[in-house]
Amino acid sequence: MSKIQHIDIPNYTTISGKTIPINLSYQLFGCALQSAPVVLVNHALTGNSNVTGSEGWWNALIGPNKPIDTNLFSVLAFNIPGNGFDGNPNHLIHNYKDFIARDIAELFLLGLKVLRVDQLFAVIGGSLGGGIAWEMAAINPKITKHLIPVASDWKSTDWIIANCLIQEQFLLNSSQPLHDARLHAMLCYRTPESIKNRFQRSQNSNSNLFNIESWLLHHGEKLQKRFQLPAYKLMNQLLKTIDITTNRVGAAETLQSIEAEIHIIGIDSDLFFVSEENTETLKLIQPNLSNVHYHEISSIHGHDAFLIEYEQLNTIITGIFQPKLVHIACKV
Repeated sequence: MSKIQHIDIPNYTTISGKTIPINLSYQLFGCALQSAPVVLVNHALTGNSNVTGSEGWWNALIGPNKPIDTNLFSVLAFNIPGNGFDGNPNHLIHNYKDFIARDIAELFLLGLKVLRVDQLFAVIGGSLGGGIAWEMAAINPKITKHLIPVASDWKSTDWIIANCLIQEQFLLNSSQPLHDARLHAMLCYRTPESIKNRFQRSQNSNSNLFNIESWLLHHGEKLQKRFQLPAYKLMNQLLKTIDITTNRVGAAETLQSIEAEIHIIGIDSDLFFVSEENTETLKLIQPNLSNVHYHEISSIHGHDAFLIEYEQLNTIITGIFQPKLVHIACKV
């Protein structure tokens, strides 16, 4: 695993007006900074900066000779501050209501400035990570040549906000907050068809449970072991507060100010960030911009298809990345 590195931001003032010290941790894969184009990867709610390698959560997409090729690119991934991945309890954020998604975008942009990265080749993120990518491009319309939000949106819809409220009630009131919140979340990330296809009402003879129940309980226990309650509260708060129009002009004007080539990747069965919202976004910006493209993954698996349907996602990403570059040897 690539070494976790740190940037100290001693006096960050949140959008809500609170000034606090922030430790921004990150990992770098592939080429050394300043030796190759930079790709920033933004992680999802329970993800982290470890995006490739044997334990990388997106290693089917990122790595040597893969669609995002670490032989050609510097691949950079920040941890959302407070996600707990660096293992330091002092870096957890307990006043999670002080933060919104735009704060994380601001912090990532500050991190890029410290690392002397003036422009990215691409910023890509799934789910919450895609929302943060939208926020970054709205703050700095010139920051990236390619903006690639996957299974995401530039705003938290009423549906997202409603599900985040249910998640927060579990996190605040349950005797097993992480475990129980995860059970509900897993159903948001899949579809009835996906569940039926996998389990077929089968039962576990050893426990007298349906296998769908065993599967959900397993995911609850798994998250409870590897995640921390303050981190989940913060991530849920960020997911609820994605909105590039806050304190700005309307959505169309903000979206049209982004100078990147935009590749929106949706999922036809997504019940969380529903694909119809992507269609609405296209209607807002396509009349005035020719650099906006929509790609759609076809799957029964719903929101989690961006972590399952690698063959389709890889085809889309390869089409975005490979024609743009010739191979240039870089320093690892």
